[in-house]
Amino acid sequence: MLRTFRLTIGYDGFRYAGWQVQADLPTIQGELQRAFAELTGERVSITGSGRTDSGVHAIAQVASLTTDAWRSSDAALGRAINTKIPDDITVYRCEEMPVDFHALRDAVGKRYRYQLQIGGVRDAFDFRYFWHHHVQLDIEAMQQAAAMIVGTHDFACFQATGSERKTTVRTIHDLALTTGQGRAGQGHLIVEVEANGFLYNMVRNIVGSLVEVGRGKHPPAWIEELIAGRDRNQAGPTAPAHALFLLRVDYDVQPLAAQQ
Repeated sequence: MLRTFRLTIGYDGFRYAGWQVQADLPTIQGELQRAFAELTGERVSITGSGRTDSGVHAIAQVASLTTDAWRSSDAALGRAINTKIPDDITVYRCEEMPVDFHALRDAVGKRYRYQLQIGGVRDAFDFRYFWHHHVQLDIEAMQQAAAMIVGTHDFACFQATGSERKTTVRTIHDLALTTGQGRAGQGHLIVEVEANGFLYNMVRNIVGSLVEVGRGKHPPAWIEELIAGRDRNQAGPTAPAHALFLLRVDYDVQPLAAQQ
């Protein structure tokens, strides 16, 4: 009997070439599929909610697989996979879903986090997870600019080239900037973005453009001009991948256990 499982996965993307399987390169999808094949002898395609790029991390990526080769419980499958994958990848939950559940197609929203360090010396423990800026940023101006991004817009200006979609219209529900301090007192800026969907490199391009405002290169109103112009070449640079985390993926479909 075919069964479908939803995996909630965390990973440090530092040494991986992204989510999607690539020849001769370590990837998250590749490690998970190898582990499942070792457990069951069956090669399946494990579908992610989206393809995180090389170096991007996940607090709660979601993936799905359909198989008739697993007879035990969903929790047992999660534990078994964890014995076969590297320590920098963890299956936090494994839940049996309706057989037609699809991690990519059924996703209704996502939330990402981007982390910046402002000033101070490089942190020996956090440097892999923060984009370090040696100059101060105008956080208030960045917050004003961020407010102009929230809502339903055509976000073509924030889509990386070479990955065309049927539509570049998306709805951003929340774009929050919060500040804090690191261990040595250096400034931290956390940018969290929640939307019903994202274009390729959209979060990193938004952050890169907000930083341009923070550096004083453009006023906050420039963001409105970018969105209206729909020209990626006019927006800010793509922020580095290593400071980006997939925080959460949302679904309307419930696990089978919750339906009983």
